[in-house]
Amino acid sequence: MTRALSAPPAPSAHHRRRTVRVSAAGGARGSRDRRPVGDLAGIADLVEGFAGPVQRCVLHRDPAVSGALPHEVQAAAFRVVQEALTNVRRHAADATEVTVRLTCPAGRLEVTVTDDGHGGTQFPEAAHGSGFGIVGLTERVTARGGELHAGPRAGGAAGWQVRAVFPAGK
Repeated sequence: MTRALSAPPAPSAHHRRRTVRVSAAGGARGSRDRRPVGDLAGIADLVEGFAGPVQRCVLHRDPAVSGALPHEVQAAAFRVVQEALTNVRRHAADATEVTVRLTCPAGRLEVTVTDDGHGGTQFPEAAHGSGFGIVGLTERVTARGGELHAGPRAGGAAGWQVRAVFPAGK
């Protein structure tokens, strides 16, 4: 059986006007709004948006961490922080202190997210996403030539730590 395919209908005048308004609005935004999604500046936004009445979230960014790092490295660092903060919400909602550190030792970007949660305080199963979590994050980090470590904090301290190290020039 052969079916004739017809061309999609032409956009309506309303649709064309809406597209123009959206395009014009995009052009009027400030330069901060035009930065790529998922860069180092976006990490500061993530941290600021994460803090709440119960959880304090702080960012420590070493001045040696350059905003001129390749975008791929910045985007991967952003995803590490985003995933780690998401995991705090999902698996350690009792955490009261979350710290994000960006350092640049020996030409490498190091991203560390720690929390002081005890675990066990979790969102209901229905609230969990279907993402790939640490496994997917490990793949993303190693694809950039980096290493990812995630596990309980060292020294018997309560909480969890996610640490990613990237070559700064890749």
